[in-house]
Amino acid sequence: MQTVSVFCGSSFGTNSEYRSAATVLGREIASRGMTLVYGGGHVGLMGAIADAALAAGGKVIGVIPTDIAEHEVQHDTLTELHVVDSMHERKMRMAKLSDGMIAMPGGLGTLEEIFEVWTWAQLGFHGKPCAMLNVAGYYDGLLAFLDRSVSEGFVKQVHRDMLYTGIEPAAMLDWMNEYQPEPDHLWRDLDRS
Repeated sequence: MQTVSVFCGSSFGTNSEYRSAATVLGREIASRGMTLVYGGGHVGLMGAIADAALAAGGKVIGVIPTDIAEHEVQHDTLTELHVVDSMHERKMRMAKLSDGMIAMPGGLGTLEEIFEVWTWAQLGFHGKPCAMLNVAGYYDGLLAFLDRSVSEGFVKQVHRDMLYTGIEPAAMLDWMNEYQPEPDHLWRDLDRS
């Protein structure tokens, strides 16, 4: 795995552990010689992870829609900055540029981004690993909901298992680096009875 997209908040949140985790993840990505792909902003956790990766000598590619860039939230010292026309184009570009995707704590956009690429994996549109960094238990409630979705018959266990969740950035990147999609993970290959 050479590049990884990180979806995260454009704010820092209320817990200082979120910012610390963004810094640790950014440094870990850079220390492995990997390129960080992210939303292109200089604010919140987005800015923290980009700054940490850059400070550690890493390459950082930002992808930001024009209307957001025009509000002066774009990061100006990245290795590359792609300004695109829409949020849809941003997600597609990030996915194409990346070998794997991680969600850190964030809001609606972060959730939408990780769920979309995870769904694409379920549908067989890509075979890239998807993960959630569950900093300070931020995603505990969501993970419980996902497990209930399995028990209620709306999500197959094989698809739930496609989303790695953990609290250690190094272990997460190790898992992602070794990830091999199973052909039977595809929704169309499973009994839907």
